[in-house]
Amino acid sequence: MSRLSRNYLGLTFLIMLICWGTCFLCSLAGISLENNKLLYLPYLLGGLSPTIASYLALRRSGGTANLKEWLKSIFDFKHNIFSYLMVVVVAVMFILPQCLISGYENGAPVFAIIVMVPMMMICGGLEEAGWRYILLPELEKKYSFTVSVIVVSAIWWLWHLPLFYIQGTGQYGQDYFAFGISVLGMSFALAGIRKSTGSIWLCVLFHSIVNSLMGIYILNDNIWGNIAAAVVMIVCSYALVNISGKTKMFHK
Repeated sequence: MSRLSRNYLGLTFLIMLICWGTCFLCSLAGISLENNKLLYLPYLLGGLSPTIASYLALRRSGGTANLKEWLKSIFDFKHNIFSYLMVVVVAVMFILPQCLISGYENGAPVFAIIVMVPMMMICGGLEEAGWRYILLPELEKKYSFTVSVIVVSAIWWLWHLPLFYIQGTGQYGQDYFAFGISVLGMSFALAGIRKSTGSIWLCVLFHSIVNSLMGIYILNDNIWGNIAAAVVMIVCSYALVNISGKTKMFHK
């Protein structure tokens, strides 16, 4: 693993452990996010640990000159319509098998997605400034695409672990192993988007759309739906990589 990857992961997990560790200790004492809104500050900062660590690690390594350059490399909005449609279609293909197999309950109204997607960039999407911007490409310098995606998936899954023990989070009390299957599928989908478009922004957008759809269609906790979604995402990932190698459909 490269020095940049080690620095990035060290900073990510340090920030996460301090912030979510605080939330966890409060949870043990019976203080949850629901009854103490001040805990949302360390909760949100912990969720942004991959984003914060991305800037700090790249700045330290000389990978970015300043905050403006770093932001510009993440928010590269100029992509063709096919790229944006692909992101939406793949996001729907991730949620649909889980809805059909696991079942769901109605959450927010569908039109709320207009507001939810920007919100979910803070609550999930901006993680891609680290996982897919730094870690995945760095691993691919040494390992194959498949191995790199699986390693990122395992690390990303581990990073989420504290949330399953913090009262008031969406993950609290859920099946951690079923969630791991979902993370694997998401990792392949995001890697396929990153590889086929070269874009971090489209990864941020995909992640945000998926999180928003999960707030509209509240999925039942069922590992079979997660497995089905993961298989679909793995197929989509290899298809996107294969298509991008033959055409310029998803290129700027």
